[in-house]
Amino acid sequence: MDQTDRRLIIELERGIPLTDEPFAEIGLRLGITEDEVILRIRRLREEGIIRKIRARINQRQIGIMANALVAWKPPEGWSGHEELASKPGVSHCYLREPVPGRWEYMIYTVHHKRSRNEVYEEVRSIADEIGVTDYIVLFSTEELKRLPAVRIDDSTEDLR
Repeated sequence: MDQTDRRLIIELERGIPLTDEPFAEIGLRLGITEDEVILRIRRLREEGIIRKIRARINQRQIGIMANALVAWKPPEGWSGHEELASKPGVSHCYLREPVPGRWEYMIYTVHHKRSRNEVYEEVRSIADEIGVTDYIVLFSTEELKRLPAVRIDDSTEDLR
C-alpha cells in the first residue's frame, strides 16, 4: 500500500461525492485519473484492505430507534457461537473473556430495531433457538461517537 492508496482510503472514508463522476472527482483531488482510482479500489478490495463500500444511513431517520447490546452467558460446553453470529437480526457478534466472579457474560451481540419491544422479541426468539437463557439486554440511550473501527489518516502508520 503506497501513499496514494492511503490518500485514496482517506477520501473514501470522508465519503464518496454525490456527483455524476465521483471517482473522477476523487482522482482530481489525488492527482490521478478516474481509471486509476477504480483500479486502485479494485486492487485494495482484492487484497482485503477495503472490505466494502456502502452507504451509511441515519438509523433514526428511517425509524430504527432501539439499539441494544446483548450480553450472553451460555451454559458450560455450549458451542453455538457461529449459529448466534449468523442470525439475521445480529449486526455484530463478539466473543470476550469473562471476568470470573464479577461478569460472567462472554458473548455480545448488537441489535437494531424500531422499538425496544421488537428487540426483546427478537432476543427471546434467538435465546429459545440457541438454548441460552442467561442474557441481559442493554439499550443505548445516546450515540456519542460512531466511526469505522480503524481509520487511516495522516498520522496512521502503514497497517500491514
